[in-house]
Amino acid sequence: MRSFLLAIGLLLGLAGPALAATPADRTLRIGLREDPDILDPTLSGSYVGRIVFAGMCDKLFDYDTKLDIVPQLATGYTYKDPTHLILHLRPGVLFQDGEKFNAAAVKYTLTRDLTMVRSLRKGQINDIKSIEVINPLTVELVLKAPDAALLAQLAGRPGIMLAPDVAAKEGKDFGLHPVCAGPFRFVKRIPEQKIVLERFKRYWDAKAIHFDKVEYIPIVNSAVRLANLQAGALDLVEYIVPTDVPAVEKDPKLRIAMDTSLGYNGITFNVGNGPESKTPIGEHARLRRAFALAIDRKALIHVVYDGLYTPIAQANPPSSQFYVPSVQPPARDIKKAKALVAATGVKTPIKVTLMVPNSPDLLQAAQVIQAMEQPAGFDVKIQAMEFASSLAAARSGHFQAYMIGWSGRADADGNMYSFLHSGYGFNYGHYDDPKVDALLDAARRAPTVAARRAIYARLWGIVAKDMPVIYLWSPKNIVGLKKTLLGFRQVPDGIIRLQGMRFAK
Repeated sequence: MRSFLLAIGLLLGLAGPALAATPADRTLRIGLREDPDILDPTLSGSYVGRIVFAGMCDKLFDYDTKLDIVPQLATGYTYKDPTHLILHLRPGVLFQDGEKFNAAAVKYTLTRDLTMVRSLRKGQINDIKSIEVINPLTVELVLKAPDAALLAQLAGRPGIMLAPDVAAKEGKDFGLHPVCAGPFRFVKRIPEQKIVLERFKRYWDAKAIHFDKVEYIPIVNSAVRLANLQAGALDLVEYIVPTDVPAVEKDPKLRIAMDTSLGYNGITFNVGNGPESKTPIGEHARLRRAFALAIDRKALIHVVYDGLYTPIAQANPPSSQFYVPSVQPPARDIKKAKALVAATGVKTPIKVTLMVPNSPDLLQAAQVIQAMEQPAGFDVKIQAMEFASSLAAARSGHFQAYMIGWSGRADADGNMYSFLHSGYGFNYGHYDDPKVDALLDAARRAPTVAARRAIYARLWGIVAKDMPVIYLWSPKNIVGLKKTLLGFRQVPDGIIRLQGMRFAK
């Protein structure tokens, strides 16, 4: 079987050999769809990185399976008034270097998120005006204005607490050997091969942890991920592509866990990030609208994902309470697309380079889009790139169009603000519209979900005209795992939480 797996790896061009069979120990091996970017919660932007962080780093708050916010490193909170949030912290918690978790650590971490160069957390918590230490287990966050999304952000990466002494010493190199307050401590990382964590014996919730070691193994090729799961070399795969679901369901040793997702996949255009934005597709909104009209989302999803995913035209999926039902994907309309192209006066074929992470399903989706765009007058060149490298290229403005997904957040602000508001880290194309900025800010101040949803409905009208992003589909979270792996809790954010998981005896 090992020879068979190795042959698959070589045949399909997978970096690295097949995996050894799982030994009879308490090591959990998790297959990832790609290699994470930097393991620094302040600077990271990858979904699979969040899965690794869940093993290493507890947050102030977390989500349960119903997406209710629950305590983790904080035991609770109190709003003294709409701009003063009191956090009550868990006593007796240690970072993995032995430092005590306390209010000073919270102040340090949130200040780092707000001030560090190239921080991707800044736009998520930028309403924090000051952070006041009341006592060792109490912190007060003073806000510039009411922020309905802030607590949800503290259940995400901004809520991950870092060991202050280590983070201060290491600075931008903290991600090479991160230290947090989670159940497993970082041991080593071999890029594009594996990340190894070992159990932190002084973890505050040690009774919930049943493994001695966790290995996260990136395998870009979905067929090879599946083969290693079937052979027992992996215990869990965080992403099974829809076309592989029947194979997992037929295997008596395996099972599928499937749930709705909070995220989306789409195409982000470079409209203002450096010289590569100075292209016809970057400078003409009508061309971007034409590009969108040439795509048949339903046909694309049928071909690549067996029709399992949902076509969308907004950042929030139908399962979200912030979803706007009136915002629907337009039908493919080549005649209208051609008219928009003609109105710009740009000579066809219009060359567009589409940067795509090098996973097989995304490359197939890009090829389908490439074919769909040709009748509308676009000549699409696909630029395949390793995932973390594609993120770095996007941040530097070295792209024209970028097919990228977002794993999603329970609060719509996490799907929108840092992507569409000018000046923030996930706005790779540097889209800048004062009306959109104002609406995003206003939605944070709105008192109810209905009021926020109404604001977002106005925002989507502007975005549909400017088209800085084409929203294509909302995926599903599809996890494959051994039937002998018990205690897995599926949360719609897709993060693999290790608390409570164990092997059957």
